[in-house]
Amino acid sequence: MDEVTAERYTGLITHLRRTVSCNEFVKRHRQREQDFTRQRCLRFITIVIFLLNMIKRALQDELDEFFKVIEQGQVAERVVTKSAFSQARQKLKHTAFIELNQAQVTYFYDHFEPERWHGFRLLAMDGSMADLPNTADLRQHFGVWRPAGGGECPKARLSQLFDVLNKVTIDALIVPKAQGERSLAGQHCQHLTETDLVLVDRGYPAFWLFAAIRTQQAHFCARMSLTEWTAVAEFVASGQQEQLIELMPGYQARQACQQRHLPIEPLWVRLIRLDGDKDEPMVLATSLLDTDRFPYAQLQVLSLYRWPIETDYNHLKNRLEVENWTGTTVSAIYQDFHATVFTKNLAALLAQPAQQVVGQQSASRQHRYQINWANLFSKLKDTVIHLFLAANPVPFLHQLWQQMIRTIEPVRPNRSFPRKKRVKPRRFAMSYKRLR
Repeated sequence: MDEVTAERYTGLITHLRRTVSCNEFVKRHRQREQDFTRQRCLRFITIVIFLLNMIKRALQDELDEFFKVIEQGQVAERVVTKSAFSQARQKLKHTAFIELNQAQVTYFYDHFEPERWHGFRLLAMDGSMADLPNTADLRQHFGVWRPAGGGECPKARLSQLFDVLNKVTIDALIVPKAQGERSLAGQHCQHLTETDLVLVDRGYPAFWLFAAIRTQQAHFCARMSLTEWTAVAEFVASGQQEQLIELMPGYQARQACQQRHLPIEPLWVRLIRLDGDKDEPMVLATSLLDTDRFPYAQLQVLSLYRWPIETDYNHLKNRLEVENWTGTTVSAIYQDFHATVFTKNLAALLAQPAQQVVGQQSASRQHRYQINWANLFSKLKDTVIHLFLAANPVPFLHQLWQQMIRTIEPVRPNRSFPRKKRVKPRRFAMSYKRLR
């Protein structure tokens, strides 16, 4: 990579180091005033970096390997016990990882050249569910899923505000399952700006959510249900390709807006009809009313941009194993989730220079190629430690980039596979963590 790229990423790493080492940062994210005041093996920064290092195996094994990397030893020796770590992590608030991720994301948009769509950040909102260890505390805090057969299963609801072009999570939430995806989308709205375009699937559209997005001066493009909106049903029956309508709030919509202190004025939206291979058409509702700047052909493909958030949940669950929790307390669940989101974002940012090189090298080939994300996550393991603690992170950055450029895979468009609906067995038993 060139010197400008190396300097830009060195600046990002330096910024993160300064943030996590700052005394004020430590004070904000410790449970009590007396916590982390004595110099011990498990200092504040040590615990933070350890949790960022994608913990998947037996906790004691991970701890031994972690200190082996720090001390550059030949054999992983016992430095701290898993019991000592479990006690030390109770002093740490999970908000440390949230602020650290915000610092990373803000630095990226301020100092890098993020990809945009017609000047907009293209953001998707979507949610998922996560399995939790079956303990009384987690069942009480997060709630349970009661399947037709079997016992109660603790579940948490996840939600993201995700930049689909840059593969960056702007905001992430893990909450009790009783909270709905639409209400979490409302919480994401506080992170929107006037240069954002929000993509949502058909389970999200609500007048109050549209009002919340427009209150932030952002725009939206939503896939609409064909049966829940009278205006949409009439539009489909008309056979028109697109139509500008004034969306009027009903009684429930006005109440929802008033509860959230949102305006209740009617909203002008543009309806777009997309006819695909299926019997039913797809209808999009967008606040992009300018037909000259945003013609039908451009909006026709806009809905396809939402798919990367689905891929990101696949990475989160199957590559980074976010459900492979390192503890059974409520605090540990929050720490693990937000630490994983930070590391996932760091991987996405580090991948960009390598992906640019891969894109240029494969421009004349039959398929477009991309980096192998499984390989990247694997190589980032333990390298995270060096990026935060090494005197010079540049050699580690170059080694990562070279590995990414060497390990690539083709992108084959228009491939689809039927979803196999089945009940999956529990994958991560707390009593049987794997070793190396």
